Amino acid sequence: MPLQSSHRAAAIQPSPIRTMTVECAAVGGINLAQGVCDTPVPEVVRRAAADALAAGENTYSRFDGREELRRALAAKMRRDNGLDYDPDGEVVVSVGATGAFYIAALGLLEPGDEVILFEPYYGYHVNTLISLDIVPVYVPMSAPDWSFSDEDLEAVISDRTRAIVVNTPGNPSGKVFSPEELRRIAALAVRHDWFLFTDEVYEHFVFDGRTHLSPATLPGMRERTITINALSKTFAITGWRLGWLAADERWATQLAPLNDLVYVCPPTPLQLGAARGLDVLPVDYYRGIGVEFQAKRDQLCSALERAGLPPCVPEGSYFALADMSRLPGADGEARAMHLLAESGLATVPGTAFYRGAEGHRLARFCFGKTDDDLDEACRRLLELG
Repeated sequence: MPLQSSHRAAAIQPSPIRTMTVECAAVGGINLAQGVCDTPVPEVVRRAAADALAAGENTYSRFDGREELRRALAAKMRRDNGLDYDPDGEVVVSVGATGAFYIAALGLLEPGDEVILFEPYYGYHVNTLISLDIVPVYVPMSAPDWSFSDEDLEAVISDRTRAIVVNTPGNPSGKVFSPEELRRIAALAVRHDWFLFTDEVYEHFVFDGRTHLSPATLPGMRERTITINALSKTFAITGWRLGWLAADERWATQLAPLNDLVYVCPPTPLQLGAARGLDVLPVDYYRGIGVEFQAKRDQLCSALERAGLPPCVPEGSYFALADMSRLPGADGEARAMHLLAESGLATVPGTAFYRGAEGHRLARFCFGKTDDDLDEACRRLLELG
């Protein structure tokens, strides 16, 4: 038999998010494709990481993360989310939220299991499952409020269903799941004895007076929920790759060795920088995120509307899906490339988040940008022919 790659490698294609970032760099454009979050890092976080580096904190951390960070994360979850997790046995620091999701799926699911996702979905959730021979199944959500029906949810349940993924606030939709929606999902999870995997990375990016609710706080959900989060967006440190999962000790103690196997640990000095930020930044810092990014959302969505690319105004996150159908091109990729060529603005075609035709109509725009870049991006949108 000739040398060849595995079926898993063949099934995973490069992310369109990364592809458009490369295309953007080639033309020197403004990257509204990848959620790099190039706003400033809090000074206390930067300084603490640099101090840790200078002090020689450059060796491995424990496989579930430095004690300082685990304790700071447990305190943060009690304060912000109403969640009570033991930092010594129920919190695992991993390489971003994507890393935490990977080890959770690796440790709790078997090949052939089915996992429910809401569409539009985050591509890394899908590809993680596929890479582990786990089968994603999809529940459609309807714009502009991204509602879903109980009938559609019930229709995808089978005797192979083992888990459901809830991304709130959502990427790319910006949907903030309501308490009523989460209770409906929780009731199904309890009835069918599923795991619930959450992705709560954008928890502080919520707008118009909404609040974020962690599903693990609902009755009967703590013991079956794997709460996944990251500091990438909260501290604007996407390149630091600091995420975590929190789960009942029964699960977390099994997942921590897998975290060691796959990643060993995230960079130790960066863990200590993040821990310091969690310890000393005031509550107003986190409240300010929603205020700042709501203004950015409004600026971008106004420009998109005026440019004839009507957006679905997001309830949270720092992404907006917009209708690109007026632009020339046979499909979503061609329209995204037209926008890049005409205006120097990179976006992600909706085919990265949809399986069908709807993905060719929409594209995702990121407004997690500096003020100068966002101003220039909006100016270019308004000049779009």
